[in-house]
Amino acid sequence: MPIGYGWHNRTVTAPVADLDVDADLVARLLRAQHPDLADRPLRLVANGWDNVIFRLGDDLCVRLPRREVAVTLLVNEQRWLPTLAPTLGVSVPAPVRVGTPGEGYPWPWSICEWFPGEIASLVPVVERRAVAGELAAFMNRLHVPAPAEAPVNPVRGVPLAVRDEQIQDRLASGKLAREDELRALWDELRAAPVWDGPKVWLHGDPHPANLVLRDSSLAAVLDFGDLTAGDPATDLAAAWLVFDAPGRAVFQAGIEADTATWRRARAWALAIGTAIAVFADIHPGLADAGEHAITQVLADQG
Repeated sequence: MPIGYGWHNRTVTAPVADLDVDADLVARLLRAQHPDLADRPLRLVANGWDNVIFRLGDDLCVRLPRREVAVTLLVNEQRWLPTLAPTLGVSVPAPVRVGTPGEGYPWPWSICEWFPGEIASLVPVVERRAVAGELAAFMNRLHVPAPAEAPVNPVRGVPLAVRDEQIQDRLASGKLAREDELRALWDELRAAPVWDGPKVWLHGDPHPANLVLRDSSLAAVLDFGDLTAGDPATDLAAAWLVFDAPGRAVFQAGIEADTATWRRARAWALAIGTAIAVFADIHPGLADAGEHAITQVLADQG
């Protein structure tokens, strides 16, 4: 069944909301700020980790922060995605309308396009191979030098040493299988030379639940909340997060990167994959993605 904007029948046990957002509140906001859209059908499709998403008619959705910590992330998307979107060659959730505080709701919010398709995390890995070249092309277009005022993210695009303490704690948590193997691999990979090129634009969260596929093509890339600038290896972790070995080979062939960058990318796949696995109890919709990433990272002999 087609889905859109990356959500459909997903089970997510999200953190407690700072503010409950219901359809009545969204309807009031629409009537007050975008009255030409207020008569469209409105349906809750996700009460997610950071945002609530309502489908608005057939082709739009409303995205509202449910936690204060997510507000800056949404503002970053509103600020930068309209500039980046025309260059990327793939649909992204650049807002088609923006909303402001009102009707008792204290934060900005967005109206975005609804992207029909299937999220890649629900598509068999073998079928994901078809989009490996397209995802590589998307990253080539995205990974250009970013301006000095690009959003700062303390956990994405940074040197691996910055993440070491957190990753070591995760690998000692008792929540992961094959912890000794993962720790040895992390210790090896984090010794890769640091990125010494310009800080480039990064998506920041390149796991398969943020990709929408349709008709064996890459239809959209979602959730730019971690948008930042830094080492492209963070995004190149998709080689292990999204694909198996044949898909990874196609993806890697489409990107010009040196051996050190691919080593860091594998380390980032380990970091992101273990995070998904450790938090599988509160984000079960991604449990398989975490297991996949860990299996691919450990199995790869490259």
